Amino acid sequence: MIPCMNKKIFGVECLGCGMQRATALLFSGQFEAAFKIYPAIYAILLLLSVVVFNFFVKFKYDYQLKITLILLTATVMVVSYFMKMSHFM
Repeated sequence: MIPCMNKKIFGVECLGCGMQRATALLFSGQFEAAFKIYPAIYAILLLLSVVVFNFFVKFKYDYQLKITLILLTATVMVVSYFMKMSHFM
């Protein structure tokens, strides 16, 4: 795994810490463990799926859907980060 430079330099995890491990867990079929390590993994996958699908198929309200998914993903990332830093998780 690639080490987090933010954690190495400042000693504090970044918003993306855990994404690599969660992705590796997803590929190995450990879906619950992936969510526990990085809750935003499923929101990111949904966003990426919609963006890739939209490259091939144009549909009505695609822009609004992408903006909504971006905001959802950002919210999940920020909330889970603060929960992790507060040691709730």
